[in-house]
Amino acid sequence: MADGLGVLLRRLREEADLTQEQVAERSGVSVRTIRRLESGRSSNHRMGTVNLLADALDLGEEARRSLAAALAGARSIPAARSGAEEEDRTGPGPEQEAKLVPAGTGARRPGHEPSVPAPSSPVLLPVPHSLADAAQELATEVRRRWRREEAQRRVHDPFPLPVRWRPLAAGLTDSAENIQRLGPGEAPSEVDMDGDLRSVADVYRRIPSGRMAILGRAGSGKSVLTIRLTLDLLEAPTPDGRVPVIFSLGGWDPSTTALRDWLISRLLRDHPHLARRGAHGATLAVALFDADLILPVLDGFDEIAEGLRREALDALNATSTPLVLTSRRDEYAEAVRSAHAPLVWAGGIELTDLTFDDLADYLPRTIRTVPPGDSGDSTTEPGTGWEAVLAVLRTRETRAAADLATVLTTPLMVILARTLHSETPGRDPSELLDATRFPSAKSLEEHLLAGFVPAVYRRHVPERDAAGRQPKAPYVDPARAERWLGHLAHHLVRSDREQQDLAWWQLGDSLSRSARTLAVVLATAMNVALANWLVGLLLTPLGLGELLVQGSLMGPAAGLAFGSVYVLTDRSGGAAAFEPVRIRLRLRPTPDSLGRRPLRTFSVRFGHGLFGGAVMGIGCAWALTLGRELAAGTSFTDPRVIEGTLIDMLVLGLIFGTAAGLVFGLMAMLEAPVDVTAAATPVSLLLANRATVGRQFLILAPMFTLAIAFGGHVIVLMLQDSMGPLHWGLADSLFIGTIGGLGGAASYVLAFTAWGQWFLLARVWLPLTGQLPWDPAAFLDDAYRRGVLRQTGAVYQFRHVRLQHHLGSLYRRQHPDFAPATFPPSSTGTA
Repeated sequence: MADGLGVLLRRLREEADLTQEQVAERSGVSVRTIRRLESGRSSNHRMGTVNLLADALDLGEEARRSLAAALAGARSIPAARSGAEEEDRTGPGPEQEAKLVPAGTGARRPGHEPSVPAPSSPVLLPVPHSLADAAQELATEVRRRWRREEAQRRVHDPFPLPVRWRPLAAGLTDSAENIQRLGPGEAPSEVDMDGDLRSVADVYRRIPSGRMAILGRAGSGKSVLTIRLTLDLLEAPTPDGRVPVIFSLGGWDPSTTALRDWLISRLLRDHPHLARRGAHGATLAVALFDADLILPVLDGFDEIAEGLRREALDALNATSTPLVLTSRRDEYAEAVRSAHAPLVWAGGIELTDLTFDDLADYLPRTIRTVPPGDSGDSTTEPGTGWEAVLAVLRTRETRAAADLATVLTTPLMVILARTLHSETPGRDPSELLDATRFPSAKSLEEHLLAGFVPAVYRRHVPERDAAGRQPKAPYVDPARAERWLGHLAHHLVRSDREQQDLAWWQLGDSLSRSARTLAVVLATAMNVALANWLVGLLLTPLGLGELLVQGSLMGPAAGLAFGSVYVLTDRSGGAAAFEPVRIRLRLRPTPDSLGRRPLRTFSVRFGHGLFGGAVMGIGCAWALTLGRELAAGTSFTDPRVIEGTLIDMLVLGLIFGTAAGLVFGLMAMLEAPVDVTAAATPVSLLLANRATVGRQFLILAPMFTLAIAFGGHVIVLMLQDSMGPLHWGLADSLFIGTIGGLGGAASYVLAFTAWGQWFLLARVWLPLTGQLPWDPAAFLDDAYRRGVLRQTGAVYQFRHVRLQHHLGSLYRRQHPDFAPATFPPSSTGTA
């Protein structure tokens, strides 16, 4: 029967007059898989793969029914899968029912869009990798990222803290029949949800629906459990071949963005190579989602704004895709009560507290210093360190002991206690039993949170290298580090909710719009004035005084022009213009430069350039006229001066606007998608954008210069008859063109690129005001290495949300000019 499917596929392909390579190009299925299917060497056929091939062959209803019958027959013969025979993971898992969908509709699941466009869609490019290759590459990057995160968290030093759970209470989870996806009248079997950190993947695999909710209070170990689940699933993949990818839900607004669109956007942000397009025009990220090859691991449901949680839960319940959801218990329970339904089809677990035995096993092994006078034994003396504290905790005879025992029931607080009292020289754990200093459990928690940053930023002497040289230690004063981190934590507070993603290109958003605009105006004025003075000294016979006046006028005029365009862009929701670019520049146009709509792309770019260039041209014309009249001593109220100024503004506006429009339109022909094969990190994305901006400047400056200088001649000749004699000499055209090229290109990259905004605001403005260090990128990377931050793709996040809240609150208390953050009341209601 397997041969029957292969023979049928081969016959249908030959009838369509297509080669195996052409079918692979259309479908996204690798040639190797097609050959195995046609030869009968693949015995475990995936429904999604056959659907993709049917769409690529443009099969009709009868042919699809024949394929469905052949596929069902082939599946009736059990066969073992070997590594050499494993079919590419190009579609939904084998649990899908074995029938082919009607032609042109694509493979659907409830709540999903069509998985692949109809074959009549325009073919843009061959798929750079098969979906199986893309999925495998993604799995490799996810594994690498979260292994490194586990190492940064020191999860395995000296051993992982126990993370245990109990089944979720009734009312917070769906019925057993729904979780097991049973039909009417079928009796559910018992699903064993018992386990620990080492067996969390096994517990997940026991849930037939593939949907799981993990609840726990703050600091209970949800993040560590999520990372371990992801890594274990990658080590032993599920039969459907889905790649688990962790998404932090705090940035999702379900009222404006569909879940699928938001997940795809995050996937593209953190894995830029998935932006490459396949044969049907869809990105690899979209193709992977539509082929059900992504297992969303949604971390932090409680971090969604309170008024949006019900809507978020409704959106999750509108899908049937397997997923994992983590949340604090109370926030999730409130959303369930509001929506009158838990996460549908999902089994659930709730993390439990650490026990005294867990503390007794773990804490003494975290002290590795050798007591004074001891020459070999690295253990602590009886009655000292954690041994003394544990002896008191065992009896709980005092209020201080009871409070400390209450605090040390979550992995977060145990890790903070370890960092502060095991790894900081001179700190005795017995301090935690001082009832005078810590009269309550809350004061103990505040002490541990407050002491974390000073502890990890303590000064240390670096080891000598192999040559015996001692490198200079990168020392950061703990007080300054706490202030800078507090500013970052405060920056994440928005008007409606608190964010978690700390993106380098958004650090300037912590400034007010007026401050950002002032920075753009000043930077542009300086760029254009310096360009005017430099070019004037080289190309014109103007005197130094006249040149200084001209530059002092032209700079502010250009600054105001750029500032006005920046404000319009910012107010019109054009923040996307300041997102990191996902393109590289090539000196030769490429077939994928303009995408599928080259005229539309060129028109949009031309329009943006036309508007911005015209505004700058008008400002420069006004400044040139003002400087000339000041030097000549002419009255500004003279009608001839007014008329000449208006003519200059019109002409230069047309010249600058047309030049900028053409240059930006043609720039699109030199752009190609970023060719990366590794997941983006904050540093790599920053460096890539810096390189791209440098190339943009090197291309824009000469193109602007030539377009203004020589394009100006054409426009002046066209306007001679209607506006009278106009002068546009070679010297003047080169002078104005070079100023526009150098000053305009530099101002553009500073005002309207992500790297420019980073440099101008985060590297200059914020350090000048003391809110960030002079090298924020190095500071963020150092904070990551110290364990204060974690990397999630292209952004950082605070290692613990409670630490973020603490630092942000501390920063606001130290700056009374900040009003307390107010959040809108919950809109969930009771209906």
